[in-house]
Amino acid sequence: MQNRICVESMMHLTCTNMPVDKLDKVLDGMKANGIQNILALRGDPPHGQDKFVHVSGGFSCALDLVKHIRHHYGDYFGITVAGYPEAHPEVITSDKGATQEAYYKDLLYLKSKVDAGADVIITQLFYDTDLFLKFYNDCRKLGITCPIVPGIMPINNYKGFKRMTGFCKTKIPAEVTNALEPIKDDNKAVIAYGIQLGTEMCKKLLAHGIKHLHIYTLNLDKSAVGILQNLGIIDTSKVRRPLPAWRLPANINQVKEDVRPIFWVNQPRNYISRTVSWKDFPHGKLGHSRSPAYGAYTDYQFLHKRSHNKEIQEDWVVPLNDVQDIYELFAKYCSGKRKGHPWSELEGLRPETDKINAKLVEINTRAFLTTNIQPAVNGQRLDSSIFGWGGPGGYVYQKAYAGFFCAPENLDKLVENAKGLPNLTYIAANLRGKTRANIGPHDVNHVTWGVFPAKETVQLTVVDPVSFMALKDETFHTWNAGWGSLYAEDDSSRRVIQKNDFLWQREPSIDASKESWVLEFASRLGFLKHNKKIFLKNSLHGSRYAIQMGAMASIIITWEL
Repeated sequence: MQNRICVESMMHLTCTNMPVDKLDKVLDGMKANGIQNILALRGDPPHGQDKFVHVSGGFSCALDLVKHIRHHYGDYFGITVAGYPEAHPEVITSDKGATQEAYYKDLLYLKSKVDAGADVIITQLFYDTDLFLKFYNDCRKLGITCPIVPGIMPINNYKGFKRMTGFCKTKIPAEVTNALEPIKDDNKAVIAYGIQLGTEMCKKLLAHGIKHLHIYTLNLDKSAVGILQNLGIIDTSKVRRPLPAWRLPANINQVKEDVRPIFWVNQPRNYISRTVSWKDFPHGKLGHSRSPAYGAYTDYQFLHKRSHNKEIQEDWVVPLNDVQDIYELFAKYCSGKRKGHPWSELEGLRPETDKINAKLVEINTRAFLTTNIQPAVNGQRLDSSIFGWGGPGGYVYQKAYAGFFCAPENLDKLVENAKGLPNLTYIAANLRGKTRANIGPHDVNHVTWGVFPAKETVQLTVVDPVSFMALKDETFHTWNAGWGSLYAEDDSSRRVIQKNDFLWQREPSIDASKESWVLEFASRLGFLKHNKKIFLKNSLHGSRYAIQMGAMASIIITWEL
């Protein structure tokens, strides 16, 4: 979650069936992967037992776990512990709740966890906000000064609500029971009420000075989002991207990373997977901070099942009679008739390509099979819903860029016509590693950047030859072993995909006799105006031929399977 989705994560670590050596193995693994947040819990009784019994060589309570973590790992981990506004369920012995003595004893135990090194308290669910506020004040009187975060669990269905509150021995206010009883068989109404109740609870807590909220989602985000929208904390219609190409890193080893090769812009999880072992990430300018070698490509996109793969199966595993059907399939993706794409983790093209999609359809039907596209942007304000990103008062810029497969004879034409363009630089690579280029092996070209008040230019994505070559095998592998392998071995469509010479069976109909075939091609993509000078710079892309139009555009081509 943290290293591939880039969402700050907290590991729930319990003592259940966990001897110390096993706990240390987990903790060492967390540290090695840059995960710093732990929710330290005793855990439920082992399966088949009514009471908690610690395993041989393990701990019997969360307090011992907190002490162990602090003693052996210092302050590397942020430790959160559980708090119980109504006391721990095991000390609640009647419908009236815990006795005052049991409640106070539970508070003292909570304080001992904080004194041992816990940084934050997250509470058990509750539906009586007055009980939480009393618990909060009692903790402060006892000398507990760390943040105490109320645990809000929206009601998503009636049976689940009754089951969870019964298990936790949670007090249910009469008004909640009265509201739920008439609608308990109408799940939509229950969800709507759950959002309303959660909103009212949070408003009351915030009004009493509580500064933090923890909303239990149980993998159901609708109610949580609804509550946050009602509170005015989020507005999904005005979400602005902090960065245009990827989520802000959450891994402690990666927090300084602020520039990436553009080649993985549609495959951020793949990029994270290939760089997860890095300790040094590019910062400022890619060329100024060379990172370790990329990890081996392990068929990440096709081995890690996700719902997007279903779209690839439905959209791309279709009957193919000849190479023309392949061209049409790529064109349909560019027209929006296909959502999944073997070379992308995203659903459909990014919105920024809308203005050139019609031209992309034409290009793909002419045997230039695009896999990665970025249109040119010249000084868009940050409040642009499509292109905007970064802080206030900024302007963003993009060089036009495209990555695509093409036949070697079409590459020859591009290279020949490029000779008359002194500012044109290019690089290409085939599956066997043969390259053609008129740039150096370490030339780097920035293709996305932003200018903001009182800050240096923020350079986000680059075209980098080293990274291009790292991606080469991956891109061809996706064609053959990825997309092709989704068909049965004896399927004739699979043979169409994997036929090595398919890319050059049909000549594109672009007139290569014109003054500049490259100019013709670039203007079809909408990258250039005929009255503009062309400046092409390398865009080395794993397994694609890369021709990049520096300040104007960047094109990547894959050739010769």
